[in-house]
Amino acid sequence: MFDIDVDVPEYLEGLNDRQRDAVVHWTGPLLVIAGAGSGKTRTLAARVAHLIETGTDPDRILLLTFSRRASSEMLRRAGGVVDAASASMVWGGTFHSIANRLLRRYGQAVGLAEGFTVIDRSDTESLFGILRTQHGFGTRRRRFPRKETIASIYSRTVNARTPLADTLEQRFPYCLEHVDEIATLFTGYTERKRETNVVDYDDLLLYWQALLSSPVAETVRGLFDHVLVDEYQDTNHVQAQILTSLCGTDGNLTVVGDDAQSIYSFRAATVENILSFPDVYPGARVVTLDRNYRSTPEILDVANAVIAASESAFDKQLWTERSNGPIPELVTCYDEAAQADWVCERVLELRERGIDLRDQAVLFRTGHHSGGLEIELVRRGIPFVKFGGLKFLEAAHVKDLLAMLRILDNPRDELAWNRVLLMLPGVGPATAHKVLAHVEEVGVKAGKDRLEAFLTYDVPVGRETREVLGLLRDVLDDCRGTGGKEPEPSIQIDRLADLCEAVFPIIYDDATARLGDIEHLGALAGEYTTRSRFLTEITLDPPASTTDFADVPYIDDDYLILSTIHSAKGGEWRGVTVIHAADGNIPSDMALSEPGGLEEERRLLYVALTRAKDHLAVTVPQRFYHNRFSTNGTHSYALPSRFLDPSMANFQASATGVGAVSDEMIAAAAGTDPVAEVLGELW
Repeated sequence: MFDIDVDVPEYLEGLNDRQRDAVVHWTGPLLVIAGAGSGKTRTLAARVAHLIETGTDPDRILLLTFSRRASSEMLRRAGGVVDAASASMVWGGTFHSIANRLLRRYGQAVGLAEGFTVIDRSDTESLFGILRTQHGFGTRRRRFPRKETIASIYSRTVNARTPLADTLEQRFPYCLEHVDEIATLFTGYTERKRETNVVDYDDLLLYWQALLSSPVAETVRGLFDHVLVDEYQDTNHVQAQILTSLCGTDGNLTVVGDDAQSIYSFRAATVENILSFPDVYPGARVVTLDRNYRSTPEILDVANAVIAASESAFDKQLWTERSNGPIPELVTCYDEAAQADWVCERVLELRERGIDLRDQAVLFRTGHHSGGLEIELVRRGIPFVKFGGLKFLEAAHVKDLLAMLRILDNPRDELAWNRVLLMLPGVGPATAHKVLAHVEEVGVKAGKDRLEAFLTYDVPVGRETREVLGLLRDVLDDCRGTGGKEPEPSIQIDRLADLCEAVFPIIYDDATARLGDIEHLGALAGEYTTRSRFLTEITLDPPASTTDFADVPYIDDDYLILSTIHSAKGGEWRGVTVIHAADGNIPSDMALSEPGGLEEERRLLYVALTRAKDHLAVTVPQRFYHNRFSTNGTHSYALPSRFLDPSMANFQASATGVGAVSDEMIAAAAGTDPVAEVLGELW
């Protein structure tokens, strides 16, 4: 407790006793179990401020988060109560961005060449696709896993640190017969990355881990006096091992998280990291933040009842001093159409009560669950923005532009060369391979790298390709700069856009909109001074959409939020509706076959429920049509999610869609004709 007569530092003002305990903890490991809406971000930012104010050099503090935006927000808050310049010196970022920063400095100690580029998940899939074809896998009569599946298997094996055979048996049993071929692809993938001087997301963590057992290990450990980690429940085995190697079991490591919100096992995150923290760090202090500042007592009653049935969790019961609010609704709908109709009515009703559309969210387990609702929203003219779909950097035309930048940054990047050449009219995979082989050959003879050879020597292409090939050469040459000084990244993108203007109308529909995205990308690049840093950071922490480029997207518009539950984590809205809360959807049938899958699905529903501040509704369609666009085909019935059973008493139950024709009504009406009876009375 703090004496109220003593001056309290600004960063401690407004914090409750437990939050303050976490902030002022000084030495040794600290575990902060931060329940949903308990002020986690404020607490962690205040701890950074406290460390700076009490004498820790800010550049000896490491703050690890799961997005660049989260790190920036915490350091902005810390800088608001201490010297902002000092707060800006803190090492803040994601695990992957900090790994990249360390490897740029010390990577050669673990055999990593200078000037490496980072490839994203889609590039990983593409490389596996190339290797799959080169080895002849999948061309035989026996089915072979797709490149996307192979990439998932690889990432799971690496991050969970489980042998390939065990990974296949536990997570991908249908691929077990291909274990030898997949192992061959993994070996080829590793060799090809080294040859082309590229690393993937998983490599960044593995190289960081290797640094901590290399000749520079003590140097790296000596960089930091305090390490703080946000969302610790979402770390994987490799990340946990990095932290132990970095801090030891009695070092100044602070981790903040909530085991009840661990929902990313598909990324190899494991809830065991946070559950076992007191065992791994025997002297750790544990502080539990269970006061909720977000939701009404009625919403917390529902959420607490759902998570209390969990088989393993830290003991906590969220509570709040907020005044009472409306009882959450559990709405049984006749079918998906009735659900969509009810949700639209609710959204408009809340809007009439003064809750803007952007203060409301509709959450669902997976992207396609919102399909019927989206159609109804469009029909009624209700604007919405959907999160959890295609990310901005996954768009083909954006990747085209970034591939040109990657060539400039790393001329050995084979994937980037292949993508850029395939943009050109008249160039297919065979021609692209021929061009690359020719450039490689003449470059080796002349002692030039791939880019220099491409810009200098004749390239074997057809007449229809020569003009645009010349344009490609010109823009790449312009972007190299002169006198060893490259133009700013935004200027490079502006020059490369000339090629995009020439080829996008040929290879894409909606070329104008796609060129607009390139302009957005150029605006984003304006924050960076070097191409290498821009490429790395945008790959490691990409914007979800072009709306991320503005501080306030669609500032003149009001719009409803549609989001998968995974994408909604960390968000909060005054009104939340969770749709499709039927068994088979939540929990998903697909998740039940995975180890720990059932409990993670329970946590997923808990995350959805705790996004709501004032109004919460959960809808359960009873009838699902197997043909989504027909009400006449075969159908099946569903029960409410089994996770709702413990919380039924905390809901106000209702039904909708009662005007629809049920099977019972059809049976009762069989053999009757009321129209004939009415007409019969007339003659």
